[in-house]
Amino acid sequence: MSTLDTQTAAHVEDHAHDDHHEHHDNFWTKYIFSTDHKMIGKQFLVTGIFWAIIGGALSMIFRLQLGFPDMDLEWIRPILGNWITPQGKLDPEFYLALVTMHGTIMVFFVLTAGLSGTFSNYLIPLQIGARDMASGFMNMLSYWFFFLSGVVMLVSLFIETGPASAGWWNYPPLSALPQAVSGSGAGMTMWLVAMALFIVSSLLGSINYITTVINLRTAGMTLARLPLTIWSFFLTAIIGVLSFPVLLAAALLLIFDRGFGTAFYLSEIYIGGEALPQVGGSPILYQHLFWFLGHPEVYIVLLPALGITSEVISTNSRKPIFGYRAMIGSMLGITILSFVVWAHHMFVSGMNPFLGTIFTLLTLIIAVPSAVKVFNYLATLWRGNIVFTPATLFSIGLVSLFISGGLTGIFLGNSAIDIQLHDTYFVVAHFHLVMGSASFFGLMAGVYHWFPKMFGRMMDSRLGYVHFWLTFIGVYMVFFPMHYIGIAGFPRHYYSFTNFQAFSGFSDLNAFVSAAAIFTFVAQLIFLFNFFYSMYKGRRAPQNPWNSNTLEWTTPIEPGHGNWPGAIPAVYRWPYDYSKPNADKDGFEDFIPQTVPLSETPNSNLPFEKEQMEEVKQK
Repeated sequence: MSTLDTQTAAHVEDHAHDDHHEHHDNFWTKYIFSTDHKMIGKQFLVTGIFWAIIGGALSMIFRLQLGFPDMDLEWIRPILGNWITPQGKLDPEFYLALVTMHGTIMVFFVLTAGLSGTFSNYLIPLQIGARDMASGFMNMLSYWFFFLSGVVMLVSLFIETGPASAGWWNYPPLSALPQAVSGSGAGMTMWLVAMALFIVSSLLGSINYITTVINLRTAGMTLARLPLTIWSFFLTAIIGVLSFPVLLAAALLLIFDRGFGTAFYLSEIYIGGEALPQVGGSPILYQHLFWFLGHPEVYIVLLPALGITSEVISTNSRKPIFGYRAMIGSMLGITILSFVVWAHHMFVSGMNPFLGTIFTLLTLIIAVPSAVKVFNYLATLWRGNIVFTPATLFSIGLVSLFISGGLTGIFLGNSAIDIQLHDTYFVVAHFHLVMGSASFFGLMAGVYHWFPKMFGRMMDSRLGYVHFWLTFIGVYMVFFPMHYIGIAGFPRHYYSFTNFQAFSGFSDLNAFVSAAAIFTFVAQLIFLFNFFYSMYKGRRAPQNPWNSNTLEWTTPIEPGHGNWPGAIPAVYRWPYDYSKPNADKDGFEDFIPQTVPLSETPNSNLPFEKEQMEEVKQK
């Protein structure tokens, strides 16, 4: 064994031979109030799936109203009750509530908690070589705060005055005046309470992720050897810690305005001809606070999906990831720039044109690190020996959506063009492609790829292929036409377009979008069946089904609390040694795990690896 390998092995003696006691859990401590990061990750995943069903179902209801305004909706009165009018139509105020709750649920409960909460919890200790998170108790609390947040949000759907109905961003003064509309009453209060609980959950989780990555890496796991998944989770957690408190401050100030007579966001408001006493506030202040979280939130959702895609594409292309350091640099660039572009959401708010120019420039600059990632994905796929698993297809689908959705962002990032396109369906199509759908595809890729590790069984790949193609085609059928009707001037959040002669020519296209949305939603039933059936009846998974290099595949097929039954393995190389020249002469196939010392692969070591070993020997 070389000196380099000996030093790493000596380090692992100190680091990995922790006193590891067998955990004897009962049902409650194993499945409900668990402190095992793997179980908490599964809890986030199943809860996220539940919320995806709710959020998707809400969108189906309002798409029925938009696409088929003459349809008699009396058949869903048993579900919606008085929110269906005597004429069999959806109540206009409840329509806005549906849009509000759909956006809130999908952005925060599905794509933030369901994606980042699941895979950050599940993969960070496994891929860095740790027994668990830095604080198992804090990790448990992060899930239960999320669960309580969900309970409050779910209950708000059933109260008599209806849930919050001011858009998912809940701009004042509509959200600040309980008497404004029915959804500005108790439903809005519950929305604010739910979001406060959610932010606490997010902060507890993010602090844990950061601490774990910095302090609990196994011997040899330097920052330059971290999988790109861990880099993405780590930087996502940093964004969350810095941005979510700003949204909490915005929500608290809104609570003060609603209940305590303050005027942070209110000034010179007249209701029924009478002036309210509040003066001096500015609703634009709320927009600044909200979007200071709102745009970093895009990358809180996207970065984990991009990290998962990096891992899946490299593993299933059987090639080293192209431009590893450039990928890390691009994520660092996105992390920094995400905090200085928020006001491109506010170009029509009366912003100083000079400031608009600054934010236009910064918005266009952030496209550069995104383009670097896309180029590196394509370069990794190029001439690779690609294994087309469902996870591979969803990862390639993410790249496609990231490109097509990102290109439309160039239009919206220009303040002059955005004035025409703001609050139209062009914006809806853009962020659903580049953030919503792309992140959802990353979530699906992660589930298909790590399902064998999570549950010890394999998902049905044939159903996975059907699920991908129906979803991929459906997503483009939904959101691609929206760009066209958005350019034509279709405003978002409108209950009906039947009274506008200018839009009557697009009624068929709007109906097509609704039909495609229903088609795509129904296609997800294939995934639900595959997921839950495979959990109990799927084929038993092998130890390393994808021939991957990372540490999680060195644990038992279904690892217990503590992950490794013995010493934690040491790391000797980066995680992307796929199809290395002459690896077969060293006794390996087309992959060399991170746990294999360089001294065991003399024929496949690259020149810089040989130089490193020589330098250590000389020292």
